[in-house]
Amino acid sequence: MKTLLLITAAAMTLTFAGIASAADLPLKAAPRVAPPFSWTGCYLGGTLGGAFARKDVTDPVQLVQDSFNGAPVTQGITTARLSPDGAIIGGQIGCDYQFAGNAVIGIEGFAAGLTNKSSNDVLLPLGSPDIATVQATTDFLTSVTGRLGYAFDSVLVYGRGGVAMAGDKYVVFGSFLGTPFSFTGLENRFGWVAGAGVEWAFSPHWSVNFEYDYYGFGTRSVTMFDAGNVFLGSVKVRQDIQVAKVGLNFHSWGLGW
Repeated sequence: MKTLLLITAAAMTLTFAGIASAADLPLKAAPRVAPPFSWTGCYLGGTLGGAFARKDVTDPVQLVQDSFNGAPVTQGITTARLSPDGAIIGGQIGCDYQFAGNAVIGIEGFAAGLTNKSSNDVLLPLGSPDIATVQATTDFLTSVTGRLGYAFDSVLVYGRGGVAMAGDKYVVFGSFLGTPFSFTGLENRFGWVAGAGVEWAFSPHWSVNFEYDYYGFGTRSVTMFDAGNVFLGSVKVRQDIQVAKVGLNFHSWGLGW
């Protein structure tokens, strides 16, 4: 009986000793949970792409023939249709805010240089007949737009729209009845832009996006001046520009970044 009591006491002593030792062991830390991704913050980046324009120039024939004759002698209307295309390179800066859900709003400023240039010939029937070459160039685009999107974690699908401006140059040159001429017109035209895109944040501070934009600039009169002959006139130009571009942005100051 004494032996049984001794064995029981020893077992209980070992049990309590084990419990006490276990209590002294450090607790294992809970796994760290990453904060939810957020598009809130500001960004700065660069853009490369292509620009495709349509410019309808009306009426270069009247501009030349009436200038040389000093009177409205041209009958009918002639429109030179140009399709300038080229590369676009620029940059953007903006800020976004993501709500508690997945909605994202933001504002962006964009500016880019273009290589868009195109020309077309029109017939001058009151000449021998003669030919006038109509040339159009777009040098730059700028815009300020609002952005509205929906975030799927690190992927943002968005649309944007706002005001835009294009820097254009128009030249009408050739020879009329043996006399050379060269009319030049410069214009900074305001319009609107609307577009859509998708952006992917592939690291905590960097994202890449693909975007399509349509720029509408309507129809305006452009003053044309021939310095050599001291002629002054105007043509009407209707234009729009379509842009497809890829951008790389650096983000900072954002919550969750």
